[in-house]
Amino acid sequence: MTVQGAISEHRLHRLAQHLKPSQNQPRLVLSRTSTPLTAHKVITAEEAALLVKDGSTITVGGFVGSGSPEALLAAIRTRFENEQHPRALNLVWGISVGDKQGKGLENLAREDLLASLTFAWTGTCPAFLKLVKENKVQAWNLPLGAISHLYRDIAAGKPGPIMKIGMGTFADPGSKGGKLNAITTTDKVEAVRLGGQSYLWYKAFPIQVALLRGTVADVYGNITVEKESLLCDQLAQAMAVKNSGG
Repeated sequence: MTVQGAISEHRLHRLAQHLKPSQNQPRLVLSRTSTPLTAHKVITAEEAALLVKDGSTITVGGFVGSGSPEALLAAIRTRFENEQHPRALNLVWGISVGDKQGKGLENLAREDLLASLTFAWTGTCPAFLKLVKENKVQAWNLPLGAISHLYRDIAAGKPGPIMKIGMGTFADPGSKGGKLNAITTTDKVEAVRLGGQSYLWYKAFPIQVALLRGTVADVYGNITVEKESLLCDQLAQAMAVKNSGG
């Protein structure tokens, strides 16, 4: 057996140990319609979609054509089409995941399903731009680095990153502060001075839901990403939601 094979055998053995039933497994509710059970944290995409409340702020993982949590996105879209809920969601992402033909984030490009968008790039999801141009959703375009740092600061309970990134650009409140249309009026970026120098403050906000794709999960809700094509902001996104009470 090769060294790599031995490591794989060891990891499979460890995973099997995690999957064994235990008297110490947590009690939880699998969905809003189920009763409390001594059970694992594995639920269907449809049950997960039922947990998303109207007005929630949601961050979505993935990068261009990689890492889309497709089943979760499709389940939320289907629930909205059938029930008209959840509604008025606030989406946050860095680089959009999709194929320009309705997959990935574009599953959620529906009027009334969305209230606002905060993003760095949405090239793979042109349907969002149509909603923005028609003033159907509020929208802010912020630098990718600022959004990545926002996840970490929300996770840490900080007020948000203070940096020089974006100064003198579209993100600067002296210009538009990242606002993309007439119905977007709230300031997400503020100019501040510290130590005699000028900076931009990207204000933190709570995030209730993270939709992320992983490789392996155990019954306690731990998720690995070792065979995903990219390691981006998944950990920071999950921590931001956890520490926002989501």
